[in-house]
Amino acid sequence: MKLISWNVNGLRACETKGFSETFKLLDADFFCLQETKMQAGQLDLQFEGFHSFWNYADKKGYSGTAIYTRHQPLNVTYGIGIDDHDHEGRVITLEMDDFFLVTCYTPNSQDGLRRLDYRMQWEDDFRAYVKGLDQKKPVIICGDLNVAHQEIDLKNPKSNRKNAGFTDEEREKFTLLLQEGFTDTFRYFYPDQTDIYSWWSYRFHAREKNAGWRIDYFVVSERLQPRLVSAKIHTEIYGSDHCPVEVVIR
Repeated sequence: MKLISWNVNGLRACETKGFSETFKLLDADFFCLQETKMQAGQLDLQFEGFHSFWNYADKKGYSGTAIYTRHQPLNVTYGIGIDDHDHEGRVITLEMDDFFLVTCYTPNSQDGLRRLDYRMQWEDDFRAYVKGLDQKKPVIICGDLNVAHQEIDLKNPKSNRKNAGFTDEEREKFTLLLQEGFTDTFRYFYPDQTDIYSWWSYRFHAREKNAGWRIDYFVVSERLQPRLVSAKIHTEIYGSDHCPVEVVIR
């Protein structure tokens, strides 16, 4: 079972850069999107053999998530059940027979960390949400989690230490998630791998220089570790400032 996650940074724009071809090339069972930047009816993009589920932000051209799946879910929920968080289209949960799949576009703390306090509340509430799911079935979390966890997860850790996505506070929340029963699948397979990133700024020729950040993840319940086959970051794929990430689970 192959799962893909990709922050497309605007699905309509990404579609003009080959999204449909990439979708077919990667040939996943589940294909999760973040930052679709769409409202209902703006783009009818369907693929034969796939169901699709969409969560749109109230604000136009902002945030948004989607999941394409070959497998009909038992249940689908949108958001995490907290009104303060559920107007930006950030979470979709599919309940399958033997796991939950949660795609998430974590709020950015923004320039000057003006949204860091909100981000901290989000982290606590989202962690409680997935822990609640985990009590019922194993959980697969994927998406742009907007944090580089360790220094090896970004090119320039020293100069970015207090910037959004690499603050001590954000990193500590990710550590806490892992300590409470979850596994970062890429690090499970590649604990010491450097210079592999999933996001690059559009500025300063960052992608050409591979001056990137690893902020897109598959994080799974620890008891799924025996089922993990492989993890991959598709740095060869363009179309967004992020690239797709992958996990294969037996």
